[in-house]
Amino acid sequence: MTVALVSRQGRQLQRYNSCGSRLIVGCIPYKVKTMPCDPDQAVEVLVISSSKKRQEIMFPKGGWEQDESIIQAANRETFEEAGVLGHLEDSLGRWRYKSKSHDKIHEAVMFPLNVTEELYYWPEKAIRTRKWIGVAEAMAECKHSWMKEALARLVKRLSSEDLEMIP
Repeated sequence: MTVALVSRQGRQLQRYNSCGSRLIVGCIPYKVKTMPCDPDQAVEVLVISSSKKRQEIMFPKGGWEQDESIIQAANRETFEEAGVLGHLEDSLGRWRYKSKSHDKIHEAVMFPLNVTEELYYWPEKAIRTRKWIGVAEAMAECKHSWMKEALARLVKRLSSEDLEMIP
């Protein structure tokens, strides 16, 4: 059996808000480590390389299309760009940001994704790398301030939950 792993392409089905801003949806894939050596490393996040600047890291994100719900779009983008599946949690918020490549304003919604499965093959494996890193490293390396703010919200949410470490 042959399976084709292909990313959606093009802007024909893209959603836009009433001001003409493209609607973007993304995820912060994360996992909670049991018994970390360093308590500051209890949470790891999965970052991917930018498709254009492979040395830049970011979280998976992309256009929300007309034929899918926001939840479906978040899961699709994370599967296509990072090759992970998991439990999508409540939104971290909404941001407006200026696209670096097109000089346009986008509106983005970010979700946490508690990763349950990491795939060996995924649609954008040939054009992106992925790696698990600590929150501090992600904050230091990510160039997008709105993504850093989303990550800070995730960390605050997780720290307010009882992250009991199992011995």
